[in-house]
Amino acid sequence: MRQCTLPRTARLLKPGDFAALRTASRRLNARHFIAEFAPNNRAGCRLGQAVSRRVSKRAVDRNRIKRLVRDSYRHMRLQLPAIDILLIARTSAVQTPAATLREDLSILWAKLAALKASAANGTMRG
Repeated sequence: MRQCTLPRTARLLKPGDFAALRTASRRLNARHFIAEFAPNNRAGCRLGQAVSRRVSKRAVDRNRIKRLVRDSYRHMRLQLPAIDILLIARTSAVQTPAATLREDLSILWAKLAALKASAANGTMRG
């Protein structure tokens, strides 16, 4: 059960980290999310989330999406390469059932995990 925790070191916390990621990152698109990512010089990956009021004015909806993302990330973070990830929710995520969002996230994590193999070869592609 220890591997399914989400320590502070596995999250983007500082505004400077978010800003640096927004300026020097690549993107992966999914149906309900956009992932911006860039390599970091740390031992593991870190996740930041952006679920703005433009996605939904209701905090309940935004928090539901964030909980789903955190839970999905907790289970996959050890398979991901040493990258910083900013996950941005699209407006469509509010109306989508949780099972579909989890499926969308698992596809996104699989694409990011594939970067781990390419990083081992010395070429990180997005």
